Amino acid sequence: MIDKNNLPKHVAVIMDGNRRWAKERGLKSTKGHEQAALNTIEPIIDKCGELGIKHVTFWAFSTENWKRDEQELNGIFEVFRLGLGKLAVRFIQKGAHLRIFGDINKFPSDIAQKVQDMLNKSASNDKIFVNFALNYGGRDEILRAVKKIVKDKVVSENINEELISSYLDTSGIPDPDLIIRTGGEKRTSGYLPWQSVYAELLFVDTLFPDFTPNEFEMAIEEYQKRNRRMGK
Repeated sequence: MIDKNNLPKHVAVIMDGNRRWAKERGLKSTKGHEQAALNTIEPIIDKCGELGIKHVTFWAFSTENWKRDEQELNGIFEVFRLGLGKLAVRFIQKGAHLRIFGDINKFPSDIAQKVQDMLNKSASNDKIFVNFALNYGGRDEILRAVKKIVKDKVVSENINEELISSYLDTSGIPDPDLIIRTGGEKRTSGYLPWQSVYAELLFVDTLFPDFTPNEFEMAIEEYQKRNRRMGK
């Protein structure tokens, strides 16, 4: 049973295992990404809305993913175009406020423009806040924040944790209380390093395309079993 009075404000998900899911089925790797985009993400968002979790973030593409071969990258871009079509429209129709963490300017211009269009269309929604980390790396995010602070000529006496947080991609969003990584690996790989200092970490073996709303509920139940002392 889930205690509605003890829910994480923000759940962040590392969507790992898409390529292995496809390989196990003799499919191209992009089919795993497609399965995740079309059949896995939306039910989890719906479950968050049902439970009352206001913020959820999905890591969809890291700064390191550019090392993959051109064919796979092109396939991933096609999945993004697919997701930014009917899928994003459905999210917006359900009241989702969309936001992007990371630098999207490196993506093909049509994708970057479509992302911006979806952000603008969802700007007034507040039923649930859905974030996608695209071309995101934790060190890259902090580096970009430092450069912006320097550019704004902030004097050192005014630099504190609150100011740094305000320059990060997650500005105005609560830090994640729970980070879930699917696919069996037990590391965060640079996901939200500044924001995750007090996040509960949960590593599950299920490959992301097979990760169900029921398993998400089980993750929330596990979160509620933990004693979050927050340094006290």
